[in-house]
Amino acid sequence: MSETHLERNGSAEPPPPQFRMAQFLWQQLPYVVALVLAVAGVAYTNVSHQPLVGYWEFLALAIGVVCVVTKWPETQGKDVQLRLIWTQALHWIAVLVTMNIMLMSGVQQLLPTPATGLVLLTLLALGTFLAGVSLLSLQISFLGLAMGVTVPAISWLKQSVFFFLLGAVLLIGLGITFWLRQDRRPTSASMNNQMEA
Repeated sequence: MSETHLERNGSAEPPPPQFRMAQFLWQQLPYVVALVLAVAGVAYTNVSHQPLVGYWEFLALAIGVVCVVTKWPETQGKDVQLRLIWTQALHWIAVLVTMNIMLMSGVQQLLPTPATGLVLLTLLALGTFLAGVSLLSLQISFLGLAMGVTVPAISWLKQSVFFFLLGAVLLIGLGITFWLRQDRRPTSASMNNQMEA
């Protein structure tokens, strides 16, 4: 029996590369979704000029759940699992309290509304990075770093969108100019026919 079992295991082919890539992307999906939701929240805040209080709270809670769910299979024993839940709960409660302090009316008077979205994203990025460090999770730490990097990227993009717009207008103008010039040039065959006539 053991020989047939060994033959079955030996003849088992490794999964195709597409399956491994799909499995890897499936495992990274919660982190990518969290990053996209964070950037979308800042973009919406910048466009609508209204802070999304409930949105940021939901996102912080969702990342807290992702932290617990991704570490849960690695924890053994009820005491360790209970400690994981309580430490993450306290960590994310602290992040939520800090976010709500930033949303108080006295603090809001000091910050313009678009800056509030960036501040909340910064707090969320810091909380995510620190959760990843405490859990020794590279993916969660990287998610926090990626959120943190989007803060200066968003502010830089917002400041330089006018220059991008001018550059696009310049390129479109040059393209139209060259396209119109090419349409006005007579072809060499039509020039030869005109010379013969």
